[in-house]
Amino acid sequence: MKILFFDLETTGIRYWRHGIHQLSGEIVIDGKSMESFNFHVRPNPQCDIDEEALRICHVTKDQISKYPPMHEVYEQFVTMLSKYVNRYDRTDKFFLAGYNNASFDNYFLKAFFVQNGDNYFYSWFWVNSIDVMILATQALLEQRNGMPDFKQETVARYLGIESDKDKLHDAMYDIYLTKEIYHRLQTSTPCK
Repeated sequence: MKILFFDLETTGIRYWRHGIHQLSGEIVIDGKSMESFNFHVRPNPQCDIDEEALRICHVTKDQISKYPPMHEVYEQFVTMLSKYVNRYDRTDKFFLAGYNNASFDNYFLKAFFVQNGDNYFYSWFWVNSIDVMILATQALLEQRNGMPDFKQETVARYLGIESDKDKLHDAMYDIYLTKEIYHRLQTSTPCK
């Protein structure tokens, strides 16, 4: 089984208006970590930039303007993917995995491919993905009414996983937390 754990940091919350400025993750095949990646991306020059989104991620417009252009990062990303998946083989694809990726990150990643002239996103990835937030929902059904929210750091805390607030909203750290939550959900029953 091929899983691409990934997380994005973006210039806002609308994939059709905002862009990616960080793309991080890890390729896991049959339970074995194959490769990690952490790309900083100069967003699509036509995207909107929400200052609040940048503030949350502790970056500035000036910083992201110096990142490599999105087409260069796209080329590096698909070159890496092609080491593990034959995009011409309909039976060989990654499962995308992340925290709240089904309703957020997947859309941004697909838009990133389209913005780089690649309309064959699903040559690389299965259409169904692994959303760790949804997996955690089932595990925390009984605790949910006592939880202030269902953010990644809150879910981690309820599952007994410590997190560093200063590192949150860095895509590489968020992937670390996502994987910790995923593994906790796969290997044990959460405390009540």
